[in-house]
Formats: sequence, structure tokens, C-alpha cells
Amino acid sequence: MSFKSIDRLIRRNSKTKLSRNIVDGIYDQKEEQYVQSLRELLLANNQLPEKFDDYHVLLRFLKMRGFNIVKAKEMFLNMLKWREECAVDAIAKDFKFEEYDAIKRCYPHGFHGVDRFGRPLYIERIGLVDLNKLMQVSSTDRYVKYHISEQEKTLSLRYPACSLVAKKHIGSTTAIFDVKGLGMNNFSKSGRDLFIEIQKIDSNYYPETLNQLYIINAGAGFRALWKVLKACMEARTLAKIQVLGTNYLSTILEAVDPSNLPDFLGGTCTCSATGGCLLQDKGPWTDQEISQASKGVFGKGQKSFDEISTTVACENFPGHQEPSVGKLHPISGWKRTLGMLLKDNQVGDTNENIQQNKVNEQISEKIQELENCSAQTQETLHALLQKQNELANHIEQLRKLLREAANADNKANVLILK
Repeated sequence: MSFKSIDRLIRRNSKTKLSRNIVDGIYDQKEEQYVQSLRELLLANNQLPEKFDDYHVLLRFLKMRGFNIVKAKEMFLNMLKWREECAVDAIAKDFKFEEYDAIKRCYPHGFHGVDRFGRPLYIERIGLVDLNKLMQVSSTDRYVKYHISEQEKTLSLRYPACSLVAKKHIGSTTAIFDVKGLGMNNFSKSGRDLFIEIQKIDSNYYPETLNQLYIINAGAGFRALWKVLKACMEARTLAKIQVLGTNYLSTILEAVDPSNLPDFLGGTCTCSATGGCLLQDKGPWTDQEISQASKGVFGKGQKSFDEISTTVACENFPGHQEPSVGKLHPISGWKRTLGMLLKDNQVGDTNENIQQNKVNEQISEKIQELENCSAQTQETLHALLQKQNELANHIEQLRKLLREAANADNKANVLILK
């Protein structure tokens, strides 16, 4: 690790990560060591943009590659290359999907509340997809861009808002795919190609953002199709997928409160006032106060939490449960201030000082390690120089012996001639 990279490490770590201080709890020490190693490796080669200098981002790539640092680094750099080649930042900022309403009609899908842990809940009714109509109102290229823009929105808006409401880090999605009526016969090649392309993007460039996928109403036709589709999926992703038949409800309700499950899936929500459960992008991120507060917390260059006094209204999301008690907070309607949320997690200057002290200790240890390495190198060089001198003397002695032997042979030849 060069001194230049150490300097970068000091400057980076002096900017305490607000998102980590606020919603993170106890860290796995071994995971933290892996993250730090990957981070130092990327920083040393100037390959870690500040936008992605985040504990949970690096951890996602490490998990996807089984904590193999070399493979995780390769995957991370491939992601950066892909983002540049596909202009992902421009897509997230400027892409307009004018056919959004038309796509929703022929491809029912969308976010709908949160699961019991507080993660965004995403639902697709794939069995109702009209691929011919979809290709008429859009194209594969435009739909892929739309998917990328939605992934970026999830990372930048949905997860931060859910984290703020749940008072813990949220970085993955629970999904339900209703495949009733779907099979080999009505899933065309263009549909398979689109599925494979989206799966490749999600797996390679947005790893570990899927918590669990429930595929429901899977009949014999879909199960035959599934054998084909899962061949192109990572083993780690497949482990997060449950394929269920028509008796799925009890399994789903273990993960999702009925109030966040649409009635057509067996829940109690109808969203009748907004035109249907998959049309309004229901979730904490649509609440203006929560959205603004999460931007203030997780956005770059924003004020600290202590300077924010926004009131966060969470009464619209009863499906989320505290993991410690399994029910809503006793304060009526989850009406709480952001300062109260911070107080609950004991986040503030004390945590920042502890974190900074830890960083300083790490830097001091690294400096001591480098100084020890330098001293050892000097000792090794001294020993090598001594060995070099010994070898030079030995070589000279051998040459002297050769010269003496040659002189002796010459004298012997002279005597013979006489």
C-alpha cells in the first residue's frame, strides 16, 4: 500500500459515512475486514469512485463472489466499465419512459409497500404479459433502459427511505412473480431474451439486491420453462428463489403483511382510489417528507442529522414490523421526528468520534506496519550485501586456484620439453 493511497484513505475516512452511522448496527468483524481489504486495494489503484465508496456496496460484491477479494474487485471494475459504456448516470438522470402507462397495461408490475422487515416489495404478474403488445409500444433497448433507471431509483431513493423508516440498513428487495398461465408456449424467444438480458444486468451490476423471490401459481408449463431459464442464473441467486404452486399464501404471509399484499394475491389491499395496486409505486419513498429526509441523510454534501428537524410521517406503512418486538412502535401512527429516530439508534457525535478513533488506529497500525517493513527490508539488504561480498571473495579464490593450476601445467610442460 503506497503512501499516496494511505493519504487518500485518511482523507476519505475523515468524511464519516452518515448512512453507515445512522442505520447500521453490529458489524460482522470478518466481513468488515474483507470490506476494508477490498477498499484499500481499490483505493491503492485509484479505482474507487467516491460515489461507490460505501461499506454496503463493497459488501454486496464480496458476497456475490464468496468473499474472494480478487474476484470481487474484478466484478466491481466490470460494473464501473459497464456504467461508463452504457451511460448509466445519464439514464438515471435524463431517461424519459413516455410509454410507461402503456407498458403497465400490457405488463402489470410495480412496487407495492414493504415486507415485514421493511424492504421494498416488488410484484410482477408475468402470466398476464402481452409480449406482442409490449414490443409494439416499446422496444427491448428502451425497456432495458427503463429497468436500469428503476434500479437506480431503488438504490438512490427506495432503499434510503425504507432504511429511514425501518431504522436499519435496507439494501435488498423482496419480490413476487405471479406466473399463472405462463409456459413454454406463450413465452416467446423475444421474451426469453429480454428476461436473460435483465437477469444478466441485475446479477452482474446490481448484485445482492434481491432478498427473496417468490414465484407463485407455477404450473407444469412454467416448471418446464423454469428449467431453461435457471440455466443462465447464478447459483447464489437461485438459492433465493422459491417456486410455489397455488398454495402459496401462507408462505407469502410469513414475509409480507396482508395490508401490503394486493387482494388479487390474497392480501387486503385494493388501492382502488389510485387505479390499482401496481400503478402507484406505493412505499415510504413516495411520502414527500420521508423522501426529503432520506435525501438529506444519504445525499452527498447534505447537512448532518443533528441539523435536520424534518418530521417523518410513517403511518401509511403498517406492514413494516420492528424485528425486536414484531409490531409497530407504540407512538401513535408512527408519527415521529427524525431527531427521535436518531436518538433511538444512539447515532451522533459520539459514534462519529468512535469511528474516527478507529480509523486513526487503523492508519497508525498501517504506518507502523510499513515502518517495520522498511526496517526489515534494510536488514535484508544488508544481509544480501554481506552475502554478495562473501560470494565475490569465493569467486576470486576459485579464480586464483585456476590460475595456479594453469601455471603448474605450464611448468610441467616446460620440464617435459627439456
